[in-house]
Amino acid sequence: MSACPICRDRASDPAFRPFCSKRCADIDLGRWFTGRYVVPGAEEVDDEDAPGGRDGE
Repeated sequence: MSACPICRDRASDPAFRPFCSKRCADIDLGRWFTGRYVVPGAEEVDDEDAPGGRDGE
């Protein structure tokens, strides 16, 4: 078993894998919601900034 990626103290619980508890799973989810974690990718282009704009002009 591996250590919990949040607290690194305990082995992960199969019910909350890869976390050791619901608390650590919720901490991780909160980090995603607040933007602390991001997945790198191409920058999005707003429809108004794209060639032709929204109205196709």
